[in-house]
Amino acid sequence: MGLMDELKPGVLVGEDVIKLLDHAKKEGYAIPAFNCTSSSTINACMEAAAKTKSPIMIQVSNGGGVFYAGKFLDNTNQRACIAGSLAAAHHVHQLAELYGIPVVLHTDHCAKKLLPWFDGMMDVNEQYFKAHGKPLFSSHMLDLSEEPLEEILEYCEKYLTRMAKMGITLELEIGITGGEEDGVDNSGIDKEKLYTHPDDVWQVYKRLSPISHRYTVAASFGNVHGVYSPGNVVLKPEILGDSQKYVREKIGPNAPEKPMYFVFHGGSGSEKGKIATALQHGVVKMNVDTDTQWAYWSGLLEFYKAKEGYLQGQIGNPDGPEKPNKKFYDPRVWIRKCEESMIKRIVETFEDLNCKGKLA
Repeated sequence: MGLMDELKPGVLVGEDVIKLLDHAKKEGYAIPAFNCTSSSTINACMEAAAKTKSPIMIQVSNGGGVFYAGKFLDNTNQRACIAGSLAAAHHVHQLAELYGIPVVLHTDHCAKKLLPWFDGMMDVNEQYFKAHGKPLFSSHMLDLSEEPLEEILEYCEKYLTRMAKMGITLELEIGITGGEEDGVDNSGIDKEKLYTHPDDVWQVYKRLSPISHRYTVAASFGNVHGVYSPGNVVLKPEILGDSQKYVREKIGPNAPEKPMYFVFHGGSGSEKGKIATALQHGVVKMNVDTDTQWAYWSGLLEFYKAKEGYLQGQIGNPDGPEKPNKKFYDPRVWIRKCEESMIKRIVETFEDLNCKGKLA
């Protein structure tokens, strides 16, 4: 029986998300989570997954939600961000089944100052669950990593209790991912805070597991958002292996070999060898944003270079002064070039994470 015999096309929720994560952990691959800011980027993700029969996560960040709604809108109390995130979610719900793929629908980093965004989505999840018997989103991330561990755990206990009733998976971060992402700047952070201690992972397991098994942990092992020159980022994925062993020994003789579901943040530009090591130690999800942003832009850049003479005015090009250029500047033409370039980069990520074709 293949994975698609167990997972139906559409947005995955509840135990179907766990089935996918368990399969990834068992088979030694991770599902890439791509930050999307538009219907175009969402469609590129789903097309890449459909063409290669690969599992995928589509996620919206706080800034991505605002952009999806429209930068004109007032975001007081995160209302534009909530509306944009929901619009993106409904877009995925409407089309994922047509693409013939299962999708994990996720929201990215939610810092303490952004909790009204999280609360707004939870309210809608509960309304959607009441109407449809399932939540709108598969999972949400709380990023309270700048707060003390005890405070992180208290918030996570509170939200996971609420999420467990609907079958929503919680992602949390302990330790800090460096660099800058979506307006949160950790570029000057003490480097020691970029590495999570195994006992912190155990505290997460001990506190959250009695509430629900549907949670993942973004444990830091030197991760940094963005792309940096070789040598500037020191990844130590062995920390994840140490944490798995530590938690396993704490649980006792009946513990699974890898009790934790780990998440790899700041994955863009990472060495392939470090990615492979992280997969061995239970990483089942890796975030990708910077690399696909560049790929999307690169599609437009290459199109402009190739068709520059046709993009200087509505009329007149190398074929003649009266020749029209609509078929070159039509947004459907150049946006498609952006999508095609992004799709190529997404497929490369599938290959890097060993998940290409896992739905076949």
